[in-house]
Amino acid sequence: MGLLRIPKPVEIKSNKEIEKMRAAGRLAAQLLDYIEPFVKPGVTTEELDRLCAEWTKARGAISAPMNYGSPKNPFPKHICTSVNQVICHGIPNKKQVLKEGDIINIDVTPILDGYHGDTSKTFCVGKVSDVARHLVETTYKSMMLGIAEVKSGNKVGDIGAAIQEYAEGQGFSVVRDFVGHGVGKIFHTEPSIPHYGIRGRGLRLKTGMVFTIEPMINVGTWEATTLSDGWTAVTKDGSFSAQFEHTVAVTDDGVDILTLP
Repeated sequence: MGLLRIPKPVEIKSNKEIEKMRAAGRLAAQLLDYIEPFVKPGVTTEELDRLCAEWTKARGAISAPMNYGSPKNPFPKHICTSVNQVICHGIPNKKQVLKEGDIINIDVTPILDGYHGDTSKTFCVGKVSDVARHLVETTYKSMMLGIAEVKSGNKVGDIGAAIQEYAEGQGFSVVRDFVGHGVGKIFHTEPSIPHYGIRGRGLRLKTGMVFTIEPMINVGTWEATTLSDGWTAVTKDGSFSAQFEHTVAVTDDGVDILTLP
């Protein structure tokens, strides 16, 4: 979830804090593993939300997206379900029934012991088109190439450049409007992590920084628009969009992925 970032100095987290984040991240990853068998034709996004909410509560955690945002327009559900042309922040509802050929990103963020575990995955619903499958595979690889650039001394631009170079090389585009973000006890904080950029530019990474890398890759234009609900972001041309997300910690010699099951 890449919205409403709160400007703050970039936190350097202690080993103890990172272990707490690992526990929250592991729970988030396990939640995605749990929900995967339910992602099939005929299920509503409302049902996926209910299942995730119950699973999270049963494990002593809280769903961060629920009531997140401004008091005038809080996010109304426990997870984000972004289907086909929806880039991010799709709101689960009982009218949206998944069908064969859809793709859906499920973005989950349980809070465990005060820390956020933020991760997402795009699932294919039944048999999808070759283009949709290539998009999903490209988006995942883009994320992993971005993660591979993370180590103390590298720059934020190195991450974005790796993602952009690969995704555009596959004929797709990279969303500019939403970015990765710092995370910890606060859901969205500094640093901002664009998924496009120039190598050697931007903030220098330091050991103990924790943030998400969550590229959103489109079949057509990178441009986005937000629907009247104030949350749902869609591609301007109606083309499919996919996203994957991990939370990572910067280490002296590389990167530690905190959202693994």
